[in-house]
Amino acid sequence: MEAFVTSPRLLLFLAMLLSVLHWAPVSEARDIHSFLNENFLNSSKSQNAKKWAVLVAGSKGFTNYRHQADVCHAYQILKAGGLQDENIIVFMYDDIANNPENRKPGVILNRINGPNVYPGVPKVDQDYTGDQATKANFYCVLLGMSRGVTGGSGKVLDSGPDDHVFIYYADHGSPGRLTMPDGDSVYASEFVNALKIKHQSNAYSQMVIYVEACESGSIFDGLLPEDLNVYATTSANPTESSYSCYHDPGLNAFLGDSYSVSWMEDSEARDPSTETLDEQYEAVKKRTGDKAKFGSTSHVMQYGTKKLGSCAVGDFIGSRSPKTKNYSPRNSSTRSHFIPQRDVELYLLHQKLVASVASEVCGEGR
Repeated sequence: MEAFVTSPRLLLFLAMLLSVLHWAPVSEARDIHSFLNENFLNSSKSQNAKKWAVLVAGSKGFTNYRHQADVCHAYQILKAGGLQDENIIVFMYDDIANNPENRKPGVILNRINGPNVYPGVPKVDQDYTGDQATKANFYCVLLGMSRGVTGGSGKVLDSGPDDHVFIYYADHGSPGRLTMPDGDSVYASEFVNALKIKHQSNAYSQMVIYVEACESGSIFDGLLPEDLNVYATTSANPTESSYSCYHDPGLNAFLGDSYSVSWMEDSEARDPSTETLDEQYEAVKKRTGDKAKFGSTSHVMQYGTKKLGSCAVGDFIGSRSPKTKNYSPRNSSTRSHFIPQRDVELYLLHQKLVASVASEVCGEGR
């Protein structure tokens, strides 16, 4: 480092730069300063930034299998990208892997014939599972209030002014509202106010939020300011359902949600160190809502500080070599069984009824 600082070429460059700034008109000098800040100073901050993540599965029960599967898969992506457990905070009820209805005990899948995404994910007495996955703990974690959390690991989002934060929330929703496993509600206005407090506290540099829920656009639409350095995308606009996918007949469960598996499979197929947030947004938007081919599905939306879209995905979720080649924005394995989230429970009950009737008929036939 010392040799670099005392380099004659660097000193000459700095001398010329100071001369230009001294003699340039004020407006031009400001332009030069902005250029340096965006291309050099911010780049240096990005290299020193610590990556943090908060993952939330806001439901419980086997019929909601997909939300915890989504969060477990996201955890595996973050770990593969280099994030440490001390910087990943997980909220999930943790009643799926060993549920009596799970015909594959200890296993959680996020796609048909996919890998087990459960290993390594914080379990009981780690992070926030069971009755500790509450709205109160979520806000304490978000705001870095370690004294306020009840139970769990006690980890909070202790991020600093140079750090990058990624929040992923998979859940049920309704206009202006998300839920937690205990049934308590996270309301749009209070969530955005918490983000404003986090920003005023200078507790992060840049933040990305992905939300999977029905009417998820209503969490940010007209509420999230553009100057918080928060880039958000949602699975649906403010007035529509999001969609579940990957129905596994053997488990009689939907293993994932269309928007969620889209951004995660995209992250595994592309190089996060070069793919930008905007490029991922466009790919996920295309895969999730191709109405011409797949009928009425949801519309992926974008909110907040949209200029952050030029940042690399890997600046927030870490970087890894792509696992999948020849990624298609809509591969064939996701084309069947797209069900609005609000209709999933009814669909699964119908499948159980069909299986029960078939079993009785086959029994009588013997």
